[in-house]
Amino acid sequence: MLFYRAALPLSSRTLNYAAGLIRRHLKAVGSRWRKLSPGQQALLVLAHLRKGETFEHLAAGFGVGRTTAWRYVNETVELLAARAPKLRKAVRDAKRAGHAYVILDGTLIPIDRVAADKPFYSGKHKKHGMNLQVIASPDGEVLWVSGALPGSVHDKKAEWIWGVLNELEKAGLVTLADKGYQGSTWAKVPYKGRNKPESQKEANRAHARLRAPGERANAQLKVWKILAKLRCCPWRAGKLAKAIHALQLHGA
Repeated sequence: MLFYRAALPLSSRTLNYAAGLIRRHLKAVGSRWRKLSPGQQALLVLAHLRKGETFEHLAAGFGVGRTTAWRYVNETVELLAARAPKLRKAVRDAKRAGHAYVILDGTLIPIDRVAADKPFYSGKHKKHGMNLQVIASPDGEVLWVSGALPGSVHDKKAEWIWGVLNELEKAGLVTLADKGYQGSTWAKVPYKGRNKPESQKEANRAHARLRAPGERANAQLKVWKILAKLRCCPWRAGKLAKAIHALQLHGA
């Protein structure tokens, strides 16, 4: 096997944040020795999340076993995901920040599945995946990420399962969403139908311009290659996305 040095497009602050979580966790559980230091473990996990490195490659690069690499990643993802904002806090913080509105959007995380796995198939995206709900600020920053649901779950049902619009309504936050949320009493969605009057067409264009940063929020998550196509248990999509969000909030 050949080895080479590679760059990871993340700041030392991100590494230090993850390493600090690991260090405090090891102290809390009384773990006295590991082959990798907290900093090395954090670097291994970041390489997995940002570049999508496989456990085999991580094990070879860091001189540990494949099972150990897998255990390090799972442990750190759990620590990070636990520090991602909960829905109620995220909504409260958005209200306190004085946002004129927030954007609610669903995104599909592709998974490595075959056609027989019907519950994971999204008719909208024509592929298998997991549905995540994302709340974004007007400038496209991720404020909250939901857990994962099968890709066949419609966005409107997904937000209802997580209680997203209910929390946003209680906070009085104006919420923009696409046509996938049609029928929701709180979300502001585009006008539907053909042959709409010009006033409605213009309103839809303005709505789309305001909503566009929501796509940028989703792109911020998917720049982490682990979410490009999951080859692990699909139900881990939510934990991985929350871990990435925590890194973006505290480390980036």
